[in-house]
Amino acid sequence: MLTAKLIDNVWATRKAESLNGFKFMLAEVIGGSCEGQRMIVVDNISAGIGDRVIICTGSSARRMLGDDSIPVDAVVVGIIDEDCNFG
Repeated sequence: MLTAKLIDNVWATRKAESLNGFKFMLAEVIGGSCEGQRMIVVDNISAGIGDRVIICTGSSARRMLGDDSIPVDAVVVGIIDEDCNFG
C-alpha cells in the first residue's frame, strides 16, 4: 500500500467497457522511495482533490472492485484523517 495526495480528476470519455462507472483521479505518492510519482487511481470511496489517501495496488486493487478481470492497477481504499509525517 502507498500513501498519496489526490491532485486532480481524470476524465476518460472513451474507455474499456469494464471501466464504465468508475471515478478516476490523479494521485501523487507521499513519502518513501516512490515519492512524487504520479498515478491514475480508481476512487470508489468518494475521496476528493486534496485528500491524503491510502492506495492499494496490483491484484489487491482489482479484488477491491470485486472482479480480477478489471484492468485497474490502483484503488483508493482509505482517507487519511490524522496529520502524520510521511517524509
